[in-house]
Amino acid sequence: MDDLRQKYLGLIAEASDEAALEALRVQAIGKKGEVSLAMRELGKMSPEERKEAGPRLNALKDEITSALTAKKAALGDAALEERLAAEWLDVTLPGRPRAQGTIHPISQVMEELTAIFADMGFSVAEGPQVESDWYNFDALNIPGHHPARAEMDTFYMARAEGDNRPPHVLRTHTSPVQIRHMEAYGAPCRVIAPGRVYRADYDQTHTPMFHQVEGLAIDRDISMANLKWVLEEFVKAYFEVDDVELRFRASHFPFTEPSAEVDIRCSWEGGTLKVGEGDDWLEILGSGMVHPKVLQAGGIDPDKWQGFAFGMGIDRIAMLKYGIPDLRAFFDSDLRWLRHYGFSALDVPTLHRGLSA
Repeated sequence: MDDLRQKYLGLIAEASDEAALEALRVQAIGKKGEVSLAMRELGKMSPEERKEAGPRLNALKDEITSALTAKKAALGDAALEERLAAEWLDVTLPGRPRAQGTIHPISQVMEELTAIFADMGFSVAEGPQVESDWYNFDALNIPGHHPARAEMDTFYMARAEGDNRPPHVLRTHTSPVQIRHMEAYGAPCRVIAPGRVYRADYDQTHTPMFHQVEGLAIDRDISMANLKWVLEEFVKAYFEVDDVELRFRASHFPFTEPSAEVDIRCSWEGGTLKVGEGDDWLEILGSGMVHPKVLQAGGIDPDKWQGFAFGMGIDRIAMLKYGIPDLRAFFDSDLRWLRHYGFSALDVPTLHRGLSA
C-alpha cells in the first residue's frame, strides 16, 4: 500500500491537465483500478487480516481522492490566472466612440415584419425587380385595358427594334413573387414577400420607388376568418398594443375575390397616432381571397386549394409607427434625418423583448 500511495501521489502531483488527472483516477480508484482490485481481495482474507487491511485501503482511497480534487482545483486556478493575464483590460483607457452609422427605418421595419410573420409560420420569398409583363399583370388577372398598365403609371423597359419578346417592367408590386413561389413550390404555402416596387408618382406620400410586403397563405380550408386573425395578430404585434379593432370594407382587386380594404380603429390626439382606441379609422392595407385565375396561373388547382393574400406599404406603416411626416425623406440621404430616425445596429427586433426596444 505504501508503494501505491507513493506512486499515485507522485503521478498526481506531476499531472499537467485534467485529462491526465481523469486517467489517473480511473487507473487508481476506477472499477478496475489498482486500489479497487485490492479491495476486492479483502473477501479472500481471514477476519484478522481483513480487519487490518480494510481501514488502510479505505484511507488510501480517500487520500488519493483528496489529492485528485486538490490538483484539479489547482489546475483550474492556473488556467483562470492565465486567461485573466491574456484578457486584461486597462479601465483607465478612454471609452470607445459610439458607432456613427444607424439602421434605416425601412430596414428596421422589414426586420420587424419578418419577426412577426415568422412567429405565425410564414417564410420570406423573394423575386426579381425587373419582371415580365406576364408575371406583373397577366398572371395576376389584371386585364390589358387596366389603368395600371398604362405607361403613365408603370415603368416599361426599353426594347430594341425588332425585339418580339414580351415587354418587361419595373415591378409595380411584390405580387409577382406569389406567382413565382406557387410555380416553384406549389401548395400548401405560407409566405411574405417584402421588397422594392416602382410606380410613376411623386408627392408627400408617393415616390417612384417604395417598399411593399405581400402575404400569401394557401391550404385546403383557409377562409376570410383566418385572414382576419392573421391581420389582427400582426397589427397588435407591430404597433405593440394589447387590443385592436379592424374594419373590413368591400373593395375590388383583380387578383382577389372577395376583396377588402382593412382599416384600424385609432385616434390622433395631439397629432400622435394611438392604435386600438378612439373614433377614427385608418386604412392600412388591402386583402382578400386569392382569385381562382391567379391560382391557375401559379399552377395550383383552385378546385382543391384556396387561400388569402394581403399587401401593404412598408414605408407607410413605418411613417405611422415612428411619426415620420414625409415619405420623400426616406430617400434623401440626409444624415441628420438618419441620425434622428435611425436605429442602433444592436436593436434586433424580437417579439419576446419588444420590436422597437
